Amino acid sequence: MTKDKIIPIQLIGTQRSGSNLLRLMLNQLTEITAPHPPHILKTFVPLMDRYGDLSINVNFQNLINDVCKFVELNPVKWNDLSLDRDLIFDQLQHSRNIYSLFEHIYARYASSKGSRFWCCKSLTNVHFAEELHSHGIKPYYIHLYRDGRDVALSFKKIMVGEKHTYHQAKSWKRDQDQALAIGEKLGSERVIRVAYEDLITNPEAQLSRICAFLQIQFRPQALDYFLSRDSQETALSGKMWQNVTKPVLRGNMCKYLKELPREDVLIFEAVAGTTLDRLGYPLHYGDTARAVTFSEVDLINFDRENEFLKKRAVEHSDALDIAKRMPQEQLLSRIKLAFEPVPLTD
Repeated sequence: MTKDKIIPIQLIGTQRSGSNLLRLMLNQLTEITAPHPPHILKTFVPLMDRYGDLSINVNFQNLINDVCKFVELNPVKWNDLSLDRDLIFDQLQHSRNIYSLFEHIYARYASSKGSRFWCCKSLTNVHFAEELHSHGIKPYYIHLYRDGRDVALSFKKIMVGEKHTYHQAKSWKRDQDQALAIGEKLGSERVIRVAYEDLITNPEAQLSRICAFLQIQFRPQALDYFLSRDSQETALSGKMWQNVTKPVLRGNMCKYLKELPREDVLIFEAVAGTTLDRLGYPLHYGDTARAVTFSEVDLINFDRENEFLKKRAVEHSDALDIAKRMPQEQLLSRIKLAFEPVPLTD
């Protein structure tokens, strides 16, 4: 590891797997800055065609300003954040792309905190690994995983994410398979796997493993994450994060056994059983799940129910949760509107 370059850490896996818990723990270590993620790549990569040729100054300046504003509007604020658009523009003259901009923002923030590492918790970046590497960004990866059936149950209780078990299983399987592929490709020097169940039952041991992987010293203060300012502000920004102000919930696992209907467990295992098995989670239905097939009518019904449940989740969500997300949503709406073609009139 070099001393002068801020070193990237990327968490990969699927949401609702303890990533905010781990982020807050890591953020307690002086060597690591791990802010709450604004999901830069997930949000802006699909919009890149709208910005056009980034070798044109105004296009790149528009991208920089929009991304910086999006970060500044994150529901959980980056404390003491300062993003000088002109300076960023000057320093990225030879790296005009969204991936270098993403890295630059995280690295500048970590540098302002005096940290050696920046850590991004945006788990969907598991699907941008090749692009990151092709732009010279080579993070240390922490693959944090949790029993997918508990992940599915958790998503059913919050505003965001897929709601039908079939879609939840497909999403979880896709994320985990990609994370496992990264581990197989890069090896144990660049990728460490951490089970959520191990993290909550023995957090000190798992954090010690991570610190050894990063070649930094473990400090018990990491376990006091729930007392931090970041933890308090995260909890205030949405009901889905309220547990981060509590000590580790050591029994928070296998809840699906009591709360997820048997049919849902069967559907999940039918879709993602091979991946559950790869990660060491026992199947309840085994050969029965492997023999399940879904008809075209089944899939149409799953899609309809999933969309209905997602809309209902938003309609019944906490007003504060929606309000906290609204500034970013409004910015994205303005960005998309700015690129919409003006209809011709007579």
